[in-house]
Amino acid sequence: MTPLDHALAARRDDLIALTQDLIRIPTLNPPGRNYREICDFLAARLAAGGWAVELLRATGAPGDSDAHPRWNLVARHEGGEGGDCVHFNSHHDVVEVGQGWTRDPFGGEREGDRIYGRGACDMKGGLAASVIAAEAFLATHQHFRGAIEISATADEESGGYGGVAWLAERGYFAPERVQHVIIPEPLHKDRICLGHRGVWWAEVETKGRIAHGSMPFLGDSAIRHMGAVLAEIEERLYPLLATRRTAMPVVPEGARQSTLNINSIHGGEPEPEPGYTGLPAPCVADRCRIVLDRRFLIEEDLGAVKAEIRDVLERVKARRPGFAYDIRDLFEVRPTMTDRDAPVVRTVADAIRDVLGTQAAYVVSPGTYDQKHIDRIGRLSNCIAYGPGLLHLAHQPDEWVGVQDMLDSARVMGRTLERLLL
Repeated sequence: MTPLDHALAARRDDLIALTQDLIRIPTLNPPGRNYREICDFLAARLAAGGWAVELLRATGAPGDSDAHPRWNLVARHEGGEGGDCVHFNSHHDVVEVGQGWTRDPFGGEREGDRIYGRGACDMKGGLAASVIAAEAFLATHQHFRGAIEISATADEESGGYGGVAWLAERGYFAPERVQHVIIPEPLHKDRICLGHRGVWWAEVETKGRIAHGSMPFLGDSAIRHMGAVLAEIEERLYPLLATRRTAMPVVPEGARQSTLNINSIHGGEPEPEPGYTGLPAPCVADRCRIVLDRRFLIEEDLGAVKAEIRDVLERVKARRPGFAYDIRDLFEVRPTMTDRDAPVVRTVADAIRDVLGTQAAYVVSPGTYDQKHIDRIGRLSNCIAYGPGLLHLAHQPDEWVGVQDMLDSARVMGRTLERLLL
């Protein structure tokens, strides 16, 4: 074992405790709870270790409010001479708990090699591993070139606009400031994630005319119109998307094709307020809305992706009297993929070989993550996702991360720092 390996092995209990502490801060998004608390917690730890720490509120970003401010942390540790900056970026927000848990979602419970909790895998385990790796590197190497940065950023689960996007717009990921970025998303310890598919979210609304529910023939049901839209998607669009395959190494296998998810649907009267015990009013629905989550491939054109949905609506309109609709873009992200010969890719691959004794696998994520903002806004293409955890556990009940996987990933991160900064 190298001195760095010994330093990391000595921090195993600290790694476990840090992961548990992070899980126990319920940074739920939406609405964006406890963002300042987790940033303050990390700031206290890193400042005590000699890091220069900034706490940055993404004022004016989507979702930012006085009730739920979007707080981010950026910490930097300078070496003794000029050189590259290696930046570890983790998001600190987690998704809703959902149903089906058998453990406290924010208990940080440990059983054997596993630590359980919402965000354990996605991605507080990766955040903890990057902190421990950097601290072990600094303890082992008193002098090094360049700088190390660690960030804990907001809102990745809802697009990253109050986190990495906001920071990138202000130059925090500019190539003259940062040269290598590693995002410890849960893609597993022997895999390098080069990028992600594209995404287009849109809201489609069908129009109707309200009338008394006992005389629906005097109205026009927007829900029935939407049913026709869903039938057209089911019968014609889904089979078409299933024929499209990508050369990108997307995992899992099912995501190597184009996909479409109906994210939500609502028609008619608004949902009653909590505690209301009365019956709904008898009305024909005069509106119905769905949100579409379309994931597309690097081989597909975004304009054509949008045109397919409009074609669906126009085909329904051609055969349904009175059919009217609106379509509204919510957000869009084009696919991105870092070259396998990029410096950070080659360096992490070498570190995986040294630490794990295996060749790194190269993958692409089915969903987007904050690499999109570093690439498009920050203009920094030398960026990957690499971290502990199993992707299929993300957003699931009884989410967990393995202690040994975190320790092994921290060893890879530490070895990467040695290769880039010594």
